[in-house]
Amino acid sequence: MANNSYLKLEQIGKSFSRGAATTEVLRDISMVINEGEYVSIIGHSGCGKSTLLNIIAGLTQVTTGAVILEEREVNSPGPERAVVFQNHSLLPWLTVYENVALAVNKVFANKKSRAERHEWIEHNLQLVHMLHAKDKRPAEISGGMKQRVGIARGLAMEPKILLLDEPFGALDALTRAHLQDSIMEIHMKLGNTMVMITHDVDEAILLSDRVVMMTNGPAATIGEILDVKLARPRRRLELVNNKTYTEARSAVLEFLYARHKAPTIAA
Repeated sequence: MANNSYLKLEQIGKSFSRGAATTEVLRDISMVINEGEYVSIIGHSGCGKSTLLNIIAGLTQVTTGAVILEEREVNSPGPERAVVFQNHSLLPWLTVYENVALAVNKVFANKKSRAERHEWIEHNLQLVHMLHAKDKRPAEISGGMKQRVGIARGLAMEPKILLLDEPFGALDALTRAHLQDSIMEIHMKLGNTMVMITHDVDEAILLSDRVVMMTNGPAATIGEILDVKLARPRRRLELVNNKTYTEARSAVLEFLYARHKAPTIAA
């Protein structure tokens, strides 16, 4: 991989205060994510996964520590870190094309001509197999298609890191599987760096190079990091009886449900 200290999380801590009460959500989160790597962060509800993703995105400020991207500290939002949320966040009055154009025009207004921006928008819609629906509005397309547009919009910003916050969590199982396959295809084609939050063990192992397992909150931290030693491209049907896959799955399940059971009342 091109850069072995591409994204560094250095002793990140996060606390929230309300009145006199302070809650420590994250404590001493330290890891390095390599360029081109696909990393999933998994843990029970309330362990601060989304808070950590928002810190990397610059949407939430750290209390202690730092996020370093290519040797530069980042602590505010920027187009080099695009986020795809569980809720697609498309503007309902704009077409599929216009929703992607919004991001492209903001990032590339002074870098690409109008014709180049048009070509780039269509290229990214083609990547997620949504070019055929470019003139439709969000109300006219399915949930899975909306999420594909959200992914196209994120990719169209040409980010150094694509951050995925449970991107398939609201979708039915079949649509989810199709989108997982699309993400694997895009990752193979572009070699971009992706960090994903998920609750789904199988999804984490199928998609990732490494799975980061979080301990329970408050004061959650990284409990263990699993290297997923599966060759790419990966095909889900071939993995069902794959020993490496089943061992990786067992390791994550054992961490989550034996050593770090969910709190009695999940946040």
